[in-house]
Amino acid sequence: MNRLPPLTAVRAFEAAGRHENFSRAAEELGLTQAAVSYQIRQLEDRVGKLLFVREKGRVRLSEAGQRLLPAISGGFAGIADAFDALREDDAEILSVNASVSIGGAWLSARIGRFQLRYPDIAVRLSLSNELVDLAGGHIDVALRAGRGQWDGLRADFLFRQHFSPICSPAFLADYNIRAPEDLLQVERLAPNDPMWNSWFAAAGLEATPPSRPGVVMDSQIQEANAILGGYGIALLSPIFWRADIESGRLVQPFATLYVSLSSHYLVNPAGRIGVRKIERFREWLHEELAEERKHMPAVIWEVPE
Repeated sequence: MNRLPPLTAVRAFEAAGRHENFSRAAEELGLTQAAVSYQIRQLEDRVGKLLFVREKGRVRLSEAGQRLLPAISGGFAGIADAFDALREDDAEILSVNASVSIGGAWLSARIGRFQLRYPDIAVRLSLSNELVDLAGGHIDVALRAGRGQWDGLRADFLFRQHFSPICSPAFLADYNIRAPEDLLQVERLAPNDPMWNSWFAAAGLEATPPSRPGVVMDSQIQEANAILGGYGIALLSPIFWRADIESGRLVQPFATLYVSLSSHYLVNPAGRIGVRKIERFREWLHEELAEERKHMPAVIWEVPE
């Protein structure tokens, strides 16, 4: 026996429950009020409970109806999202999500080249430090940091997360920074971040910097703006700021990198492998990184074990 009641009855209940009005539900569905009332009676007979309390001149959801409506509305929303995703595939709209740092500092400066190569694919780029759910169909691909193991996703390794102190030329000169230990005496952004300890260790300093108050920001873009304004030195990813370093706007005083076990990956739902817009973006992204390989240390391109 089919456990699901007739879809027409469920649709009528959802519209009537949302409006708490049979007439408005009928207008939305293109039915008569009598037809909506009949469908809901059929559904109530099926579940063995009253879903609405009928009062003079109005109706309201019963306790059972209140429990049922959110699940039904959520189900219809999920169905609508699935069809929207199919339509976007046909419309060639590529939705890309990335963290604020890699998306704002690196990808957004290059995404125009993808658009020029594929003018028929519209691009929607969103930046967020929250982990987005790719199963819902709103996002096609994401640039995500981690160890490369996410259920249901294809993960393409891009490069290792890496960090080195970066500051303005004026800051470097004003504080006469010549050796890693000099950084212990100057303003460092996020001074208590464990990554500073890791970088100092990579630079050969055995002493652990003492805890101290300092400025903590949410993204490398904010940190870069702070150091460009002359405040402090920050642990940044040189690949994101290569153009600023090459132009002299920023300075990387030491070649030493702290290379994390975490890496950047391009991810997309495994069930959507082969979708044209996703595959073209994936190919283009690896081409962009092939150019970056000419300028950045080999260690960041090594896939962690």
